[in-house]
Amino acid sequence: MLLIDNKTVEKVLTMRDCIDAQEKAFAKLLTGEAIGRPRLDMYVPCEREDGYYRWGCVEGANDGIFAVRLKSDILVWPKDLGSGGSEQKYCIEPGTYCGLVFLYSTQNGQPLAIMNDGHLQHMRVGGAAGIGTNLLARQNASTVGMIGSGGMAQTFFEAIQCVRDIVRVKVYSRNAQNRQKFALEMQKRFQIEVQAVDSPQEAVKGVDIVATCTDSMNPVLEPQWLEPGMHVVVLTPRELSPSVIERFDVKIQQGREDMPMQESALFRKGISGSPGAYVGGTPLEQERLPKAKHARIQTELWPTYTDVISGKAKGRTSEKEITFYYTVGNWGVQFSSVGGLVYKLAKAQGLGMPLPLEWFTQTIRN
Repeated sequence: MLLIDNKTVEKVLTMRDCIDAQEKAFAKLLTGEAIGRPRLDMYVPCEREDGYYRWGCVEGANDGIFAVRLKSDILVWPKDLGSGGSEQKYCIEPGTYCGLVFLYSTQNGQPLAIMNDGHLQHMRVGGAAGIGTNLLARQNASTVGMIGSGGMAQTFFEAIQCVRDIVRVKVYSRNAQNRQKFALEMQKRFQIEVQAVDSPQEAVKGVDIVATCTDSMNPVLEPQWLEPGMHVVVLTPRELSPSVIERFDVKIQQGREDMPMQESALFRKGISGSPGAYVGGTPLEQERLPKAKHARIQTELWPTYTDVISGKAKGRTSEKEITFYYTVGNWGVQFSSVGGLVYKLAKAQGLGMPLPLEWFTQTIRN
């Protein structure tokens, strides 16, 4: 049994390997060799009168490894100008977070590892952007427009440049200092031109690939900004409006993540980025939860990644089409594939902290 921290994940996992592991695992969904359960969250009132507690979990399995990813967050939605009403989260206090991935052997049931999910989460989400770009972007795509300049934006860009020969990038985010820092760091790291710009429209204008990576609760793209031949990938559905979605000629979702349940007093969809959630609290307490600004994106009829690679559905068919890859879906399989790869690499290199297996097994039948 290994305890694997973020530094170990960062040391052993490359973006190229992260993308490859996910693509191989997604292909196994077609044969039943991989399986995942959609994410499910629970919301409960917390000690803050302006916030809520959220518990989230998702599971998946492939290649002999079962993964469970767990998240424990306090959520708040400040409406001051600086944060723009975006979702803010923490565990215990601002600046600390709790996300864990548990790995088990599907061969004999043995607990294999516990790992921090921070760097793994950034890599698997960025990897999804790379998978979608590889699937749908024009082969000669070479320029990127980014909205957002945080940690997810870094791995989004790293993944995109893994699958296309990128020569120029424009980036916009609300904080001028942050976007300038992002531009300097990415330019130095990848030795390509990265320019910080003053508006989201300028970031998008004239590029081949558009990537949005924000925590905004409101759409960040306008339909008139999109140009023929573009490929678009986003971090969350909140970043898109129905009018933008109408501009896409090809819409592919990574996987079907909606829980097959009807909304009720307890079960609700689309709360602060949760595909499906059970919500506790009195009606007054539930008033703290943000109200959706737009209708939830209806993806039920959209083809999936596996539909395209199996030939059941078409991807891009012309240079002029505007394509969109929806990175929601297959999360459990992402954690089992990438988490499983990290475990194997860490074990082979003698990394991670060994934990006594007897701490996690017992002689009492449960």
